[in-house]
Amino acid sequence: MRLRLKDRVHHSNEEGTLCRPTHYSDINPQPWKLQRRALLTGFVILGAGALIGGNRVMATVEQNTLKRRGVGLRALDQERASPGFTLFVPHFVQNRTVYLIDLEGNVVHTWEMPYPPGMSGYLTERGTLFYNGRTSEENFLSRFPFKGGVVLEADWNGKVLWEVRHPDHHHHGILLRNGNVLLHCMGEVPHDIARRVSGGMVEGNMQSGAYAPRPDADADKMYSDYLAEVTRTGQTVWEWQTWEHLDPVMDGIAEVQAPRTLWAHGNSVQELPDGDILASYRPTSTVIRISRKTGQILWKLGPPTVAGQHAPTLLANGNILIFDNGVHRLDDAMPYSRVIEINPATNQIVWKYQDKPAWNFFSPRMGMAQRLPNGNTLITESSFGRFFEVTSQGEIVWEYVNPFFGKPFFGGPPSSESNWVFRALRYSAEQIARARGSG
Repeated sequence: MRLRLKDRVHHSNEEGTLCRPTHYSDINPQPWKLQRRALLTGFVILGAGALIGGNRVMATVEQNTLKRRGVGLRALDQERASPGFTLFVPHFVQNRTVYLIDLEGNVVHTWEMPYPPGMSGYLTERGTLFYNGRTSEENFLSRFPFKGGVVLEADWNGKVLWEVRHPDHHHHGILLRNGNVLLHCMGEVPHDIARRVSGGMVEGNMQSGAYAPRPDADADKMYSDYLAEVTRTGQTVWEWQTWEHLDPVMDGIAEVQAPRTLWAHGNSVQELPDGDILASYRPTSTVIRISRKTGQILWKLGPPTVAGQHAPTLLANGNILIFDNGVHRLDDAMPYSRVIEINPATNQIVWKYQDKPAWNFFSPRMGMAQRLPNGNTLITESSFGRFFEVTSQGEIVWEYVNPFFGKPFFGGPPSSESNWVFRALRYSAEQIARARGSG
């Protein structure tokens, strides 16, 4: 086994901050005593500053916690990591770039998009890029970081082949096999249903700044998800509304501190081989399978097995892989994230990954898990821009932290910087060769 670790140094650019890798082998080796002396000297300088030209100059300490901990490639076990390339989109205001990196953490390709992320992209079966973008028009979704507004398909060179806009689109949309798109959308819940929805809190001044303040006009409104199938010309041909199929009490807001402004707030959708839809709703902690023929809910998983989950994905063995965020667990006082594999016939967990101790791995929002060809699992710890690959035994064999920082859509003062990534996805060399041919 060959495990490689790398450190990082920092420099800035106009699109945020990029931290460039420095290998251990680039640093001149010193005897331990000299290293220790240099280390102690560094502590003295950090504590007391230094005299340069008679003036005291204080040493600079990186104030962004994630940058200070180190970014870029953090670990690589070449023999056990699944070969391929990883695609991701940093989620911040200034970004328009989709990145593709190799296992060494080198950027091998980028796509430049006309919109900031709303919230991610992926490669289609024919190798084109399908991208969810955030549009600039103002509506009720504008105060949320998950606003969308447009989906598009682009070739290898970033040329937009077509796009579809929808004012209610948020989070996630996919290209269906029939050529239409399926979008998570948000609509207002009828008042007689909204008043019966259980759980949640009245939205006030959220100190985290995760959402912009609620306008007075929305004070008595509740929004919930609906799925919309839309043609490339913008015509809606199918809709499925959560408030017509979920029970306001049994499927109420499970997250204790989630605002009642958002009921069944969707974050992921997948088209299954038979045309049915697998969808995820965070505040209700619910994953459901929807029949495209009847609209009925054929299968459901809820709390306490999952808590604010994301990205349920059907596996080849018939099980479902889920990123279980665990913000407000109903069966544990400690919040922590994990990845679980569920047998839908029994709703039992048949495999899971969680850190040791459990709270070392936690993404309060977003997240992704992808089962790789060699049986490993690629995990996106979204809130901290961290992607890592684990074996079936839970051993980490690859780790990378997004080095691209910028102003988050919301959260903190104007000087805040984030490296959020909604999801990272691994592609084989063959898939990337097909993508190259799309341009």
